[in-house]
Amino acid sequence: MRWINLTIIVLFVAAAIIFAFENLETVSVSFLGFGVRAPMAVLVSVFYVLGAATGGSLFALLRSSYQGSRGAFHRS
Repeated sequence: MRWINLTIIVLFVAAAIIFAFENLETVSVSFLGFGVRAPMAVLVSVFYVLGAATGGSLFALLRSSYQGSRGAFHRS
């Protein structure tokens, strides 16, 4: 199973590198009055990292909440 995960990670990284080299044109993004102009690959990478960080935090919060509620249920 470890080799399958490693293969998936390598393929994803390769796809991300290809995407970065094929999308070097500058784009404009605006949100809630804030605007930025940057290469598309940079913006996608930044938003991906932000999503991974917030998604990982949410998953950890839900897991700890679930484990806490299971512990409280078994103690009753």
